[in-house]
Amino acid sequence: MSRSAHPAGPRHADVLPEGHYSAPPADLNVLDPKVWAQTVTRDEDGVATVGGIPVTRLAEEFGTPAYFLDEADFRARARAWRTAFGTGADVFYAGKAFLSRAVVRWLHEEGLNVDVCSGGELTTALSAGMPAERIAFHGNNKSVDEITRAIEAGVGHIVLDSFQEIARVAHIAQSLGTRQKVLIRITVGVEAHTHEFIATAHEDQKFGIPLAGGQAAEAVRRALQLDGLEVVGIHSHIGSQIFDMSGFEVAAHRVVGLLKDIRDEHGVELPEIDLGGGLGIAYTSDDDPREPHEIAKALTEIVSRECEAARLRTPRISVEPGRAIVGPTAFTLYEVGTIKPLDGLRTYVSVDGGMSDNIRTALYDAEYSVALVSRTSDAEPMLARVVGKHCESGDIVVRDAFLPADLAPGDLIAVPATGAYCRSMASNYNHLLRPPVVSVRDGEARVIVRRETEEDLLRLDVG
Repeated sequence: MSRSAHPAGPRHADVLPEGHYSAPPADLNVLDPKVWAQTVTRDEDGVATVGGIPVTRLAEEFGTPAYFLDEADFRARARAWRTAFGTGADVFYAGKAFLSRAVVRWLHEEGLNVDVCSGGELTTALSAGMPAERIAFHGNNKSVDEITRAIEAGVGHIVLDSFQEIARVAHIAQSLGTRQKVLIRITVGVEAHTHEFIATAHEDQKFGIPLAGGQAAEAVRRALQLDGLEVVGIHSHIGSQIFDMSGFEVAAHRVVGLLKDIRDEHGVELPEIDLGGGLGIAYTSDDDPREPHEIAKALTEIVSRECEAARLRTPRISVEPGRAIVGPTAFTLYEVGTIKPLDGLRTYVSVDGGMSDNIRTALYDAEYSVALVSRTSDAEPMLARVVGKHCESGDIVVRDAFLPADLAPGDLIAVPATGAYCRSMASNYNHLLRPPVVSVRDGEARVIVRRETEEDLLRLDVG
């Protein structure tokens, strides 16, 4: 299987044939630094720690399930992206991956911008002190209220996603007596090697305006004529969890081709190009993601080469890492509840969370790692499927992994690389309560998003 793409696994009810899964690791107690947050290690008693705090103590204080986020790791990754692209480019953190006011403050302090895609994300970013001019507003169906709030706040960019939105944003901006800087999002016809539901640059999907058939050129033509808009660039995003840079090369070639056509028709060289995000992270030891400096070098060279060939000035580049920053920085801690061996198949390990705190396995066939973290074990490895407590056969957290055969109820296990999309996509299915997000740094832990309570559920239920 190619590791350049997000892997698509078997259907939930399928039984894996012998030999389909990988061999167990040589030592189940090793926590692979490629997959785990930077400060995660084991103490002298074999208990996993993060930020110097044992997970057993974290479980006692904050309960399970819970997301534990390594703040030092998050800041280091944000800083690495900012450093890699330098002052000649902009790095927008994709807030949809995970957004909270604490995260926004960290981003502000580390010199990153934020992109948002809803009024709620916009409110969160502004309330945490992110300057409005460092916010970009995405979305394929922004409401009139959301657009109005964004323009009134002074957001730096609005990314236009349709012909209707071009007219809508222009009208609202003009009625407010301003000109709004905008990017036009196009679909370049690149088939990204990723899961169907997270590929975003092929033409048969909801995002952007197709380059094919002249639609993108017509969108630019219309936007340039409207007084309420200042068209500053083109936006392209080809998908998510991508390891192969070839898709970006094709996308850049086609985007620069559009910039050339715009110059030739309108005499305007747009000053910005946003290549989106979507770079993958390591969910398992087999994944091999690129480092920010490698990505920056590759993207910069691609755009510069294409612009030189088209005799265009090189525009300012923007990128939008979200998962690549926050994904590896967190893990989800669970308590084992029941263990159900199925002879000749596998052992089902049920935990106190499930698809309500991580829907990605059910939704995208996502692969994850898992480890026993409350102790070490010398027991033989057993093929396990980690499942949740929901009334749903597809309630799978880790489809196939090896755990020690002496695993017992009450043990703590953890799933790494859950910083992106897990809390953002969490639900109250079966009326489970969404877990807290706890930031850990230098021996101190604090809640940055509190655990829901049953009172929260009843408060919304007006009877």
